[in-house]
This record gives sequence, structure tokens and C-alpha cells, in this order.
Amino acid sequence: MERSRSVWRSASNLTPRMVRDYIRTQLWPVPLTAVIASVVLAQYVTWLDHQLDDDMPPALSALLFGGGAAAARSLMEAIAASTITVTSLTFSLTVVTLQLASSQYSPRLLRTFTSDRFVHNTLALFLATFAYSLTVLRTIRDNDEESTGFVPEIAVTLSFLLSLTTVIGLVLFLGHLSRQLRVERMLADVHDDLSATMGSVTGGSATPHIELEAPAGALDLPAGSSGFLVQVNEEALLKAARQFDVVIVLQRPPGDFLVEGVPYGYATQREGGDWTEDQAQQLRQAVENCATIGFERNSVQDIGFPVQQILDVAVRAISPSVNDPTTCVHALGHLSAGLSSLAREDSGHRMMTDSEGHVRVTIRRRTLSMLLELVVSQICTYGMDDPRVARRLVDLIDETELNASGRHSEIFGQQRQRIARALSGSGLDPVDQQELLQRCATGA
Repeated sequence: MERSRSVWRSASNLTPRMVRDYIRTQLWPVPLTAVIASVVLAQYVTWLDHQLDDDMPPALSALLFGGGAAAARSLMEAIAASTITVTSLTFSLTVVTLQLASSQYSPRLLRTFTSDRFVHNTLALFLATFAYSLTVLRTIRDNDEESTGFVPEIAVTLSFLLSLTTVIGLVLFLGHLSRQLRVERMLADVHDDLSATMGSVTGGSATPHIELEAPAGALDLPAGSSGFLVQVNEEALLKAARQFDVVIVLQRPPGDFLVEGVPYGYATQREGGDWTEDQAQQLRQAVENCATIGFERNSVQDIGFPVQQILDVAVRAISPSVNDPTTCVHALGHLSAGLSSLAREDSGHRMMTDSEGHVRVTIRRRTLSMLLELVVSQICTYGMDDPRVARRLVDLIDETELNASGRHSEIFGQQRQRIARALSGSGLDPVDQQELLQRCATGA
């Protein structure tokens, strides 16, 4: 596999949050860990049975499995067979849920399902019970001429308790799955993800309108591979800027798709001068090592990704094949809450300074203006023929503007004009149309 297709192409580029996000969105780490732990546990409990075989207290022995080797073997075989069957059922239900979420709501919601800790833990419990039972089964021996019989009473009893736990886990999993299939639950999960992303990327920013155009003599920084700009290691980028005594500006925010060889930033020398070929090559390589490029967006630094997830649900809901404006209205409510939080922060592009206070790194972010443009343009294109959707979009602008506390008035004015043009060409009832046009004209 080419290096350009690997998100993990530079170990120094990983951050704790990115590692957590990767593990959280994979189905295998927790179940695999549980399987390994269950095998170790089975070996230990079996050893403990050997140690206490002749010295088992009567009170404890009465609570443990009391059958012979044949009964213990049958029980272990039944538990292993039934557990792997239940595990297959659980995987099947999970796959069906993923298919439904992809087709009915948005394929970008799959990350939300695969990051569900309840699903991870349920699969881990089932697979751990299966692996534990198989490991214990191999230690059971009949009493014959070649060997002395051995029945690990504690291990068999623990396997029985694990099997009861899997039954309870299956019932809870079915209930959890039915809740997760509700669109309100999905939207709430993505909203939480949006809030977490905003909390990690906002603060310490410059004005949203800072100039990002490359000046004359700047060194272009081309993308080393094609894919989404998943994450930028800010500390490593600042270190590189200090090392080469330059100012680095990334003109594309995390979440944008980069094409190999096309510049997505530039660097300028603080003291002026010409670039040597070696300096340019070394700096470009250093910046490339600070950028993680992959073929799937995530919400580690990309504030636009959870917004896009919610917006996809809203647009899909008002499509002719679904025709569910209520879901669209709910989605716009979540978008209004998220954009209002961003408006209160008044955040812009990320600026990082050295110890002397000189700006060394500027990283473009998705600002309130960009996200409003995304939301309003999509809903104006697909949803203005429904009065509830149109009214909720106007409410979104009003609510976000109130939270902006007088900032970005020009941005809100532009979006109101766009909504007014969409309303004028919509098929709304004249009364509704006139009411909403009046609201767009007067503002919040």
C-alpha cells in the first residue's frame, strides 16, 4: 500500500486525540483486547483450580459446579456454541443497522455507529465468553488409565456466570439498538461530537477575515498525497517554523480535499531573501510530516464534518423519496445550537506564536461565515417549498445572530438576502412567503 494511502504514515504526527478517535471508531480493538484477557483469565482460573483441587472449602465447593468431566465438557461445548451463535446475530444486527443508517440518513453517520461503546462492549463480552469457554474446555480430562481426571470447578462455574451475563447483554443490546435507530438519538450523538470538536479547536484564534493570500516570493507548500486533510500537528508545525525561521500559513482548513502536487499553503522568510533548493525541499518535507492526509474525514480538528453530518440528514429528509420535513426541522435545530455556540466564541483562523510573540503559524479554520454558507445554500436549494423548513431556517439565522452579539452583521445580512431570493422563487403560500420575507428584511 502506498504511503499516501496511510493515515499513519508518520508516527510523530499522531496526537492522543487522534489515536483515541481512531480506536473509538473501530469495531475490533475492544473485542480483541477482551478475547486476549479472557484467555489469560481462563489459564489463571484453571491454575487456581489445580492449586485448590484437594483443599476446596466445603462451603465454597457447594456453590461450584459439581458434575463430572463429561457433564463439564457438555456444558462448555453448549456455552461456546450458543455464544458464537449469539455473536453472529449481534454482528448481523449491527451490519443491518449500518446499512439502514447509510441508506436512510447519511453514509457519513457510519462513524457514529462504529464508535458506539455499547456495541464494542457487547461484542467484547460475547467473544470473551466464547474464548474463555474454549480455553477451559481444553483443560477438562476424564479419569482413565493414562491420566487423572480433572474438572476445573471454579472455571466452569465462572463460564456459566459469563453465559448468563451474555443473555442479559443480548437483551440490553437489542434495547440499545432500537434506541440508536431513532433519528433523534443520531442527531444528539452528532451534536455532542460537534460540541466536543468546537471545544478543542476554538480559542486563541485570529480574526476570521485575516489575509491568507500568498505574497510575492513565498514558497508554495504542495500536498504530498491526495486525500482529506485530516489533521495538522500544530506543535510540530510551530517547531518547524522556528527551526527554519519562517512563517507558515496553511490556506486550506482540516476537512478539505487536497490533490497531490497542488499547494495548500505557503511559507515566507522572516528576514527576506531567496530560497535555496535544499532549504525549500527540507521545509516542504517538514510541513508534509506535520499534516495527516487520509481518505476519510473525522471530527478531530474538522469542525465542518459534524455540521455536514447533520446537514446531510436534513437534506435527505426533505428529498422526494423520504419526504420527512419534521426530521429536517429537528436537524436545523441542532445546527442552530452548534452555530450559535460558534458565534459566541467569535473564533477565526488558528494563529500560533513563538516565545517572542511573533506569529509563526497560521492555520485556516472553518469559520462561522463558511458554515452558514454551507447550511443556508443547501436548505435554500432543496427545502424552501416547505413552510416549516423555511421558517426554521429563518429562525436559525435569527438565533445565531442573537448569539453573535452584534458581530458579523454583514454575514447575516448576506444570508438573509439569499433566503429572501429563495423564498421569492419558492412555491410557498403567499401568506407564509410574505411573513418570512418580512422577517428577512427586518432581521433579528
